Amino acid sequence: MKSLSKIILLLSFLHLVSCEGILDKEPIGILDAGSFFQTEDDVVQAINAAYNPLLFNNANNNYYWAFAEITGDAAIPGGDGSRPGIVELEAFTYTPRTEEFNDFWKLQYKGITQSNLVLDNIDKVNMNEATKNRIKGEALFLRSYYYFLLTQVFGDVPVYLKVAPPNQLKIAKSPRADIYNQIIVDCKKASELLLVTNTAANLGRATKGAALALAAKTSLYMKDYTKVLEYVSEIKGLSKYALVKDYREIFMKFTQNNSESVWEVQHTNLELGVGNFLNQWWASRKFLGYGFAEVTPAYVQTFETGDPRLKFTVAMNNDPYFGLIYKNSFSSTTFSPRKFLQADAELTQKADGDINYPAIRYAEVLLWEAEALTELGRAQEALVPLEIVRARARAQSTNPAVLPIVVATDQNTVRQAIRRERQVELGFELHRFFDLVRWGNAADILQGFQKGKHEVFPIPQTEIDLNPSLIQNTGY
Repeated sequence: MKSLSKIILLLSFLHLVSCEGILDKEPIGILDAGSFFQTEDDVVQAINAAYNPLLFNNANNNYYWAFAEITGDAAIPGGDGSRPGIVELEAFTYTPRTEEFNDFWKLQYKGITQSNLVLDNIDKVNMNEATKNRIKGEALFLRSYYYFLLTQVFGDVPVYLKVAPPNQLKIAKSPRADIYNQIIVDCKKASELLLVTNTAANLGRATKGAALALAAKTSLYMKDYTKVLEYVSEIKGLSKYALVKDYREIFMKFTQNNSESVWEVQHTNLELGVGNFLNQWWASRKFLGYGFAEVTPAYVQTFETGDPRLKFTVAMNNDPYFGLIYKNSFSSTTFSPRKFLQADAELTQKADGDINYPAIRYAEVLLWEAEALTELGRAQEALVPLEIVRARARAQSTNPAVLPIVVATDQNTVRQAIRRERQVELGFELHRFFDLVRWGNAADILQGFQKGKHEVFPIPQTEIDLNPSLIQNTGY
């Protein structure tokens, strides 16, 4: 059951977006940050606001999911065509004026600005030292997370480590390598400040494990595989994380924030805009959704015969479907995603689902370990974490012979096994396109992908117009 503390935390988000809150004002740093940051409660409200851009809600217009899935090979845009930007993403015909890029850019910098406000002002406030340290760690982590997402989507971007006046905002992009280094520095510092386990009252806030995990993921993108293993070892050393027995519990309302959760974006259903809009955007139009993501047959075929994760990830003909029976006519591909969807009876409104987004879970940490070991020429060792992930899936099958243990030890065979495992284990969890790009094989798999161009998306034209120091990404 979702704890009352989570609801309290999310209610604080609602306070921040209300007419009395700080999010609907001009940035505090421009008005008078010093006058706002007076008490510990002010600092708590400010850090709560820094979490708000994480949400997949209608107010945020967070289309990260479309960059990751529609531009990849697991889904195509369905629906009624009312979101032309999503269609452009699938066809690689998007431009710097595609609306979804501008929305995403602004949203991430909103989170960065709010994190910087906290970091710039927290030491001015007389407050409990332990709480101060925890909130500093949260702000460092959140800022790092937003910068990581920006680099995934746009590559090089401007970096602001303090709240700057308008005349100092028009700066050039920093190289992605420099941003990665800053993320590592900040995550290491955050890991020293954050708790291993938060109290019930602070469920959903960043933890030490989340900071170490973001450092590990950043190191993976840097191809610093030795560092990946070091961070994974630290995560394991916390003795906190383990795979849940039932894969479905990761995506069910009353079993979230479990032992597998390393970094989980919280949603709730209160008819007040803090719910997960994917419940409506991904649901079939026959289920009163928008059907904006339809599963490709090629993705379905990726699963090994008998893999139970298929039925937990994809809805297909004659399957139970949240109170309905799914039919081929529910999607133009005959398949739809299941993750992040709920029965209508669980919700007060469809666009406010309360399934969290598990941005980093322990199964992925194990697959990072396997990948890093393989790339370091230690393929046989990589089979150990790979098998832990496969064993959980195998145990949920009625046939113990499915998902046989991988025994090959040559590097390329193990590499391909790990990549497929990521594809099926983490399906529709917003990783696929970015995986293909970092592996360097997107052009081989995605029709329309141009090597040397489509590895990153275009900087929004609005930002180019506002900032003469910005240079557009190559090819756009």
